[in-house]
Amino acid sequence: MERLFGTDGIRGQANRYPITPEIALQVGKAIGHVFKATGHGSRRAVIGKDTRLSGYMLETALTSGLVSMGMDVLLVGPVPTPAVAHLARSMAADVGLMLTASHNPSDDNGIKIFGRDGFKVSDDIEDEIARHVGTKQLTSDHIRSDQLGKAYRIDDARGRYIEFAKSSIKNQDLVGLKIVLDCANGAAYSMAPLIFKELGAQVTKIFTEPDGYNINNGCGALHPEAAGKLVVEQHANIGIAFDGDADRVIFTDAAGRVIDGDRILALCAIDFKARHVLARDTLVATTMSNLGLHEAMHRHGIRVDVTDVGDRQVIDRMRREGFNVGGEKSGHVIFMDYATTGDGIITALQVLKLMKVQGASLRDLADCMSEYPQTLVSLPVKTKKPLDTLPTLTRAIAAGTTALGHDGRLIVRYSGTENKIRLLVEAKTQQAVAHWIQELTAAVGKDLDA
Repeated sequence: MERLFGTDGIRGQANRYPITPEIALQVGKAIGHVFKATGHGSRRAVIGKDTRLSGYMLETALTSGLVSMGMDVLLVGPVPTPAVAHLARSMAADVGLMLTASHNPSDDNGIKIFGRDGFKVSDDIEDEIARHVGTKQLTSDHIRSDQLGKAYRIDDARGRYIEFAKSSIKNQDLVGLKIVLDCANGAAYSMAPLIFKELGAQVTKIFTEPDGYNINNGCGALHPEAAGKLVVEQHANIGIAFDGDADRVIFTDAAGRVIDGDRILALCAIDFKARHVLARDTLVATTMSNLGLHEAMHRHGIRVDVTDVGDRQVIDRMRREGFNVGGEKSGHVIFMDYATTGDGIITALQVLKLMKVQGASLRDLADCMSEYPQTLVSLPVKTKKPLDTLPTLTRAIAAGTTALGHDGRLIVRYSGTENKIRLLVEAKTQQAVAHWIQELTAAVGKDLDA
């Protein structure tokens, strides 16, 4: 059987392994077993979801599995992933479960699992859950009818998170700021507009009418140009675009220019250091972050601690070393003082607060760094062969690394959630970037055809 957990929980096409009601039922039972549910009231799970149609199927099956093992379930409906992480902590639940495939198309879905501390559970716990799924030993016979868990609909879950999010900037008023808010027809569609309006911002919301199929479809963090165009038309101050589960965000400035995660990390780290609240004067970023970010941080006396790709890698490093600001170019930004995972809403609030307090535009703040020309290409692959078994690609990587030296870099890796290989080239000139992207793409094609 295929591996159940990937780099970010369980994910795949709905109604295909592993995103089936049968597997979700067994995952629920396995969670109940691993978290030692012994009957009604012994253990509790929070379940949230984004707006995909398949969420109804998974929610029902997962709940059945949990309840059959004597675990109580708190159903919070469509909420962002970071809201589930927060609610797991604030409601003293043993586990938080988010049904989402993040930025993927609507026909995908997945299950992210958080512990009672609000952090994603460890690989060891995922492995233990996976070991029990599909085994004959996983039964609920020991739970008598009077020990079955109960499922509760929590009507005030949105309000709990709204107040928590606003408190992260101490309810700083945002009066005078005009915002275009793209919710990707996803999990933040109802909650996010309320948060910014309650703080006094003038909000124009777009892509806030989910129908089960249109999540991430030509909108959200993958397509911030939609918000950028409207920002220019409406003379707004900023565009804010979330992905499907709102754990990441991409911005556009008043001129419609896209402001990605690297620039947001830079401007927030500089602000935190100026206020003497940047832990150990260190920012955590991944290997995908632009070399321009490193240069900007060096100028401001900020060290950059580099991890492998993935918000989980960033969070693990932050927890281990006591850092409080980190993230990815893709828009996952983690403020450990407030949240245990990437949180698009809290990130947007931090940026808006900085604009308001300093009386500065997003463009002014984001110009704290210059970017090296960079191109990222994702190519579909049928199988993920070890990179060192692809001879043409290996030679191309070695040649490019030698040619660029300290003035650029090449990164080749497989996606952790999709059957794709990602090629990143960064150099001082766009000409060099284009050349080596072409070389790497051709090499991948030759090796795959071999």
